[in-house]
Amino acid sequence: MHIADVTMFYAPASGGVRTYLQAKQHVFSRLPQLRTSLLVPGAERDSLGDHYTLPALHLPLGQGYRFPLRGAAWRDTLIGLQPDLLEAGDPYVTAWAALAAGQRLGVPVVGFYHSDLPRLMGDRFGRHVEKRLIRYVANLYRQFDSVLAPCNAMANRLRDWGVDNVRVQPLGVDLARFNPQQRDATFRQTLGISRNKKLLIFVGRNSREKNIDILLSTMRLLGGDYHLLLMGPGMPHHIASNVTIVNRCCGAYEVAKALASSDALLHAGTRETFGLIAQEAMASGIPVVAARAGALAENVPLGAGILCRPLDPVAMAEACVALFSNDIAASGHHARRHVERHFNWDGVMHSLLEHYQFLCHGSQPYALPQHR
Repeated sequence: MHIADVTMFYAPASGGVRTYLQAKQHVFSRLPQLRTSLLVPGAERDSLGDHYTLPALHLPLGQGYRFPLRGAAWRDTLIGLQPDLLEAGDPYVTAWAALAAGQRLGVPVVGFYHSDLPRLMGDRFGRHVEKRLIRYVANLYRQFDSVLAPCNAMANRLRDWGVDNVRVQPLGVDLARFNPQQRDATFRQTLGISRNKKLLIFVGRNSREKNIDILLSTMRLLGGDYHLLLMGPGMPHHIASNVTIVNRCCGAYEVAKALASSDALLHAGTRETFGLIAQEAMASGIPVVAARAGALAENVPLGAGILCRPLDPVAMAEACVALFSNDIAASGHHARRHVERHFNWDGVMHSLLEHYQFLCHGSQPYALPQHR
């Protein structure tokens, strides 16, 4: 069985989609009967093993992302790969190329709806733009043989738009990398943060939907007993004394150490489609204080953190105080166990492979060997 993925959401600084595709390749590579290929934008046409790139327009201020303008080369390359199943990971040119290639090859095409395009653009440009994009998304995703959504909230939005063949497909976490054992006793000292501070952390880019301003307002309310570490590109320069900035893209190892060495994740995002950083934080053994919105409302269970009213610094500050007034270590242990049970990449990919096998053959999948 040969599975080919195509997406423009793949860049050196990209997040959840790249993590998902790399995990898929890693897990499926243990099955000799299975082959995976990946087609993504690059500076030029190239191939390395089963990783292929086609030239695409570099997006200014796009953190390394590239945007394909014409689909013919993408369609033809996918046809040349001769896969048994195609998966498109964005709603743009590559999605239409995947549909055209699938029709030519007579194979199933899956659309993974990673990002809520109408809502994100609607936040920036208004309700009229959001309505037009809803019509576009609905028209596109009705054409796929199956549509994957990373949380129930996203799946229900697609169904409300008339997309019926939707399956909830969560992402996963690298439990070996994001682990309480990554905790570094010298981490705070290297950043000049006092040991007696209650250390909160957020990792991600500074985009509108992350609501970094809410985090900063929360810290002003919490005062000097608390400290916030913000890690990611584009962070603000004018910050309070109880906030530290690492203003760049950070590697997975660095993020894992920072999470495990903090006390809790603070997340004000209201447009999360899975909230991967929250799952990585819980896997690292720390609880989460987050807005009760989007995927965070589904994926931060009772006992592993506290959800609060969205876009409300007072409510978020109160949630932080409540979290630290209880047994925060016990919350972290519960958080780790929850991720182990529900978001282990092996389990996530086994479920996905069952779905692929059903689409292709209506049969049961290969058994995944145990990862050691």
